[in-house]
Amino acid sequence: MIQNIVFDMGQVLIYFTPVEFIRRLGIEGEDAKLLLKEVFARVEWVQFDRGTLSEEETAEAVCKRLPERLHEAAWELVCHWWQRPLIPVKGMAELMEELKGMGYRLYLLSNANRRLREYLPRIPGSQYLDGLVVSAEEKLLKPQAEIYQVLYDRYDLKPEECYFIDDSPLNVEGALCTGMRGSVFDGDVERLRRELGAAGVPVKQ
Repeated sequence: MIQNIVFDMGQVLIYFTPVEFIRRLGIEGEDAKLLLKEVFARVEWVQFDRGTLSEEETAEAVCKRLPERLHEAAWELVCHWWQRPLIPVKGMAELMEELKGMGYRLYLLSNANRRLREYLPRIPGSQYLDGLVVSAEEKLLKPQAEIYQVLYDRYDLKPEECYFIDDSPLNVEGALCTGMRGSVFDGDVERLRRELGAAGVPVKQ
């Protein structure tokens, strides 16, 4: 029987939208495309989330590939994106409140840098969380089996009593391989409610 619901963060609780972050800096055209590629689509961003590169190391590595005119923007994107408005995924905070009211324990398992704990209180629904595992703090990333095991061990959870919600099929498959059920979230909260219901979680349909 499911007793614990485990959430991803980006594209599940809030929208992580690099294109929008760049647009807010007033950068468009080819420069915007270059920032998108060199900041968010290179190995340093993955290392940043794993916790093996600091903010400064990530920004410095990115700037080596960018023209000087974009250095300030690159530092802003790496070090301060989270200080700008966070856009919640509609309906998720209400779902978390409902689940909490029914007695389910809620957890966050996110590939994210060490700043997550600083901006977590600004995410609607975060007040209902019973615990969290942040990739950068563990130097592990989903879908590695070890990071799911950290969650189970830290909070004394049984995989078969957990249900995982993530926007990445790879991450959900990783959870399934450790014995936790789950579903891929595509932004459709009503569909997610139906999937939870099918798993035996009696949320409103």
